[in-house]
Amino acid sequence: MKSLFTILSLILFSSFINAQNKGFDQKLADSLGADQYGMKSYYLVILKKGKAEITDKSKKSELMKGHMENINKLAKDGKLIVAGPMLEKNPNDYNGIFILDAKTKEEAESLVLTDPSVKSGIFDVEIYKWYGSAALPLYLKSHDKVTKVHF
Repeated sequence: MKSLFTILSLILFSSFINAQNKGFDQKLADSLGADQYGMKSYYLVILKKGKAEITDKSKKSELMKGHMENINKLAKDGKLIVAGPMLEKNPNDYNGIFILDAKTKEEAESLVLTDPSVKSGIFDVEIYKWYGSAALPLYLKSHDKVTKVHF
């Protein structure tokens, strides 16, 4: 009786494991660089108020236009996975975030420096290695389908 219970337990356990992996797609996981947990490393960039005080509205507008163009370019190149502004003032002077698909912190730093608002000093940055879903880049295809107006 005890061995029958053990066999039934093993069958139920293996069925449970197989049910959890039912939708697994090895080819997709490999193409996204996923580890066994479906995750991978990225770089989280926090944009915060920089030291530059640019009072010329035309110059500041030009730099922010370049900032948005750079965001779109990095996204098109597959390097920028997520970007967005903070919607509330905060004690850390954080203005927004990027999540970059970069192999090293040095690569993330060089990607951030392609942004004219960072180069000019409007924004300063903090960069941290971050671990998230390897499927994160897939949302961008859906984002275009829900966006009426592009920056």
